Amino acid sequence: MPWAVGGLRLGRAWVSAPDPAALRARWTALTGAEGAERDRLFRPTRTRTPTTGAAALPGRRSPSTARFADAPGPCPDPVRVLRGPFDEQWLLPDQRLIDTARPELWRVLDEHQLFAVETPELLVTAHLPAGRLGRIRPLHRRPGGAEPNFAPGLLPLLGERYGGWVTPQDVLCWILAAGRPGPRGYEVPLTGDPGRWRAGLELGHRLLAVQLRGGPGAEPPRLPGGRRPYVRSAVQGWPDGLGYDAETETLRLGSGTVSPVPPGAWEYEVQGGTRVLEAWFAARSAHRDPEADGLEALGPAEWPQTWTSELLALVTTLALLADLAPERAAFTPGPLLSAGALAAAGVLPPPRWTRRPASVLDHQEEGPGGQFALL
Repeated sequence: MPWAVGGLRLGRAWVSAPDPAALRARWTALTGAEGAERDRLFRPTRTRTPTTGAAALPGRRSPSTARFADAPGPCPDPVRVLRGPFDEQWLLPDQRLIDTARPELWRVLDEHQLFAVETPELLVTAHLPAGRLGRIRPLHRRPGGAEPNFAPGLLPLLGERYGGWVTPQDVLCWILAAGRPGPRGYEVPLTGDPGRWRAGLELGHRLLAVQLRGGPGAEPPRLPGGRRPYVRSAVQGWPDGLGYDAETETLRLGSGTVSPVPPGAWEYEVQGGTRVLEAWFAARSAHRDPEADGLEALGPAEWPQTWTSELLALVTTLALLADLAPERAAFTPGPLLSAGALAAAGVLPPPRWTRRPASVLDHQEEGPGGQFALL
């Protein structure tokens, strides 16, 4: 996947939140402030201040492309993003508020797109990754699922070797099954054995379905009956913490309880030993931190019921991934395709243009101050 993009740098934490209503409240508070107070709430950086001009994000109807200080416009509809590993939150899609928004990614964001994120383990999401997650590799270089982000000639070569049609999503599934973090980045061996290819695809498709929680129009994967987590007692007010009882497999959120929660879900870790469930809860409690200041302190006063539903889905995802972890760890690609074979087929080295974004401009994009590009 030659084309890779660095993560979005938001520059200010308040532009994203687990609750879309909190983002609308923050916008109202910011636009209602004036002078020095607006500057303080905005949190200026060298890249973005209230007087900085910025273009509209591709594919999004910006509230305004005038300087924020002059005409903020109405609040843009928050969009779903991947804010942390397995943590889906919301973002205000206004480039005037984001230090580095990566417009090239917004141009190829649609219902056909998937993003592989090196965290350093590989995460796959249908949402735009936002924040310090790692390198982002889109599956497609153009909207509509056009032009896969692979070295030219790779898909025909694999189809010839394995005796069948190979799709971009097949290769992504193989990467999930066989790829591993290495000293040179995320390393993906390509097997020379059609049988190992089919085995890797089967495992990879299961991993992908779990990470995408089923995907658009598909039923999310579920744990077998008897292992599905349920709310045993509802959360009242705001939970004072998150805890786990391994003996009863019970997850506690203050007065609320969820069970059964398999140990594999509770112990699931990413990025240097951080438990996913603890990081997920901390992100939703950040606005209640005594040190939270300004717009970051605006959030729900009581625990939203939708978050409990999201928690059940997250527990299921982590439990299924934990179940698949031994099978993935034991998977071997068998005899490999050599670099010489890939070079002989013209796959290696990939052309330099494949490492840059494709020229995508299917509609006019409004620039700063309402200007439009002349082509």
